[in-house]
Amino acid sequence: MDLIKGMRLIGHDLLDGWGGIGEGMSIQATRDGRRIMWLAHEGPPKNFTGVDVTDPRKPRVVVQTDLPNMHVRSNSLETTGDLMAVAYQTLEPGQTPAGLEIFDISNPESPRSISYFDCSGPHSRGVHQLWFVDGEYIHFAGGAADFTPHNQLDDQPYRILDVRDPSRPVEVGRWWMPGTAVGDAESPPERLPIDTGFRGHNTNVYPQRPDRAYVAYIDGGGYVLDISNKSTPRVVSHFNPNPPFPGFTHTVMPLFSRDLLVFTHECVLDDGADWPKLTWIVDARREDNLVPLSILPMPQVEEYAGRGGRFGCHNVHENPPRETSFQSDTLLFSTLFNGGVRVHDLSDPTQPKEVAAFVPSAPKGSRVPAAQINDVYVDENAIVYAADRHTGGLYVLELDI
Repeated sequence: MDLIKGMRLIGHDLLDGWGGIGEGMSIQATRDGRRIMWLAHEGPPKNFTGVDVTDPRKPRVVVQTDLPNMHVRSNSLETTGDLMAVAYQTLEPGQTPAGLEIFDISNPESPRSISYFDCSGPHSRGVHQLWFVDGEYIHFAGGAADFTPHNQLDDQPYRILDVRDPSRPVEVGRWWMPGTAVGDAESPPERLPIDTGFRGHNTNVYPQRPDRAYVAYIDGGGYVLDISNKSTPRVVSHFNPNPPFPGFTHTVMPLFSRDLLVFTHECVLDDGADWPKLTWIVDARREDNLVPLSILPMPQVEEYAGRGGRFGCHNVHENPPRETSFQSDTLLFSTLFNGGVRVHDLSDPTQPKEVAAFVPSAPKGSRVPAAQINDVYVDENAIVYAADRHTGGLYVLELDI
């Protein structure tokens, strides 16, 4: 491995040779006492994989499924009890399947489809990301047959789906950045030099504040939305350092006990071409007046940008409110692609300190000569699961801090 500190590698699985994982990681506690890590693949031909991590030192694939064609990906998934929701996004607008599917995973070896919610349309690529933690509503970034963006890059508004009857999902609300849709009274936004679009990405809603959605809107920055009336989400506040920074707000995560928000900005180009992509720590004591306090310290760009693939921020362990998830408002786990997994102590939010890191060696068969750690999930026992974007599969780590 290239670097390890504050952690020990205790397990690794190449996922039967299909180790390219997207942003969907979730642990199910099964009724028979097992623990299944569900993983969404970054691209075709694989859809999702279930890995038995009851013994995290001996991960074992129990099921792996295929996508229906090579122009769709299932980059995101979430589990709630014995239900799993999976996002489907197509390569081009108008292709199918473009939407999301709900599965019964009570028997992990044989996931059973319960329903499919169609989001296809002439300007839609379907669903990039979804959030499903309460068993009642799916919050997601997805296109629609009746949504026409001014610019095709702005094709995925924030949408809310009522799935209290999972066999009959029903849309109950929708919001998009004003000016991005045909028919809006507002003018379209000014495009950034590296134009990655004004559309939804992560759409997090937590039980501590069920009336708030924390929505990342890529080049549009991040929003706090009032969803007390789900049919008409309303903007509470907005933080957007883009420009002068180069866009792609990926995640907005609240740290409720600290009155803080974490904003990550995804690197999307290889070799440091869109540097700097940073993670911001923002004071939210007044949620209508967001004040940046600091950025996470980053490894030296001179050392990492030329290693191959992407280097910069991506996602964080998002404190999903389930029994199999670690919860912390002080320790922040993040992924930096070829910069690996980093753990920061936010005890002083004006001076975050790196306390642990893991950068594996380049996995065999990868299209780039470096690891590309794409996502991270931490279980309630503080076991860290990190996934590689290309061929590295699933790494299992134990904290030593």
